[in-house]
Amino acid sequence: MLETIWFILWMLLWAVYFALDGFDLGLGTLLPFIGHSEEDRRAIYQAAGPFWDGNEVWLIAAGGVTFAAFPKAYAVMFSALYTPLLMLLFALILRAVSFEFRDKILSEVWVSLWDTIHFIVNLVACILLGCAFANLFMGIPIDAQGVFHGSLGGLLNVYGITGALFFTSFFILHGALWLILKSEGSLQIRAIASCNFIWPIEILLLLLFIWMTLARTNILQNYLDTPALFIVPILTIAALMATKAFLSAGQLWKAFGSHALFILGITFTGLVGIYPGMILSSLDPQATITIFNGASSALTLKIMLGVVIVMVPIVIGYQVWMYRLFAKPLTHEDLELH
Repeated sequence: MLETIWFILWMLLWAVYFALDGFDLGLGTLLPFIGHSEEDRRAIYQAAGPFWDGNEVWLIAAGGVTFAAFPKAYAVMFSALYTPLLMLLFALILRAVSFEFRDKILSEVWVSLWDTIHFIVNLVACILLGCAFANLFMGIPIDAQGVFHGSLGGLLNVYGITGALFFTSFFILHGALWLILKSEGSLQIRAIASCNFIWPIEILLLLLFIWMTLARTNILQNYLDTPALFIVPILTIAALMATKAFLSAGQLWKAFGSHALFILGITFTGLVGIYPGMILSSLDPQATITIFNGASSALTLKIMLGVVIVMVPIVIGYQVWMYRLFAKPLTHEDLELH
């Protein structure tokens, strides 16, 4: 029972990270395409500025929960996926540096350099997250000792690349939806146009990802064994449809919220499908790391559950306050250099 509770928490933390830091990643990926002027580009940075570091707390929390509650899964994951996870770490570090360094020198070359870096590292992070999770859904080549028998090139398979493209599409749409809320004038118009452009692409990539998931993974089996679980993907698709409906109706916060629910739902749909597995083995099903053979002791899980019950509401409370504080759209005065 404790293992299942922690698996649900683990799913939730990853889902919240994708839903929150997802718009930061999407904004950075959109930067060169809709940031036509210096004021536009500064608006895109500042739309993420107060939030990105707080949003990354959920990534740290997801990694921390993996380490504390499922140490064997943590060890195998960070060994097998060492190269892509290290690349993700460097991408996120450079993203943080780009926020801080961009305006330190008022030089066109300097600013352009950091804009380019900002775009590349956000795009790379989108691709890596999508590719990594797609491979986790399909299974990776690990043996009974947890030794990885693959390569970085092996992770760049057709399914992994499809997952990367799909994740990138919904991060970009999420970022565009957030930018609509935070911008005004011509930039907001271009953000809306970006949503309308990426929307059909996201739908097509979702359908392709679903088709390949059914063909290359065993995710469907849990849903066939427990049909009530189909409510998760059904609500997920409903949230995606509601996103477009709310956007067309001009209900912008509802559109963003619906797409956040879609991201939560797509994460839950995939992870519920591999339950009780965490790190599936494509070499030997008996070598799969599950929530039972990869979990910490019952005492550790109980103690950590108490810590989570105390700390997570504090983090949520802080982030709710922060989002309320910076909820208003950016004005021309906000974008001036001081």
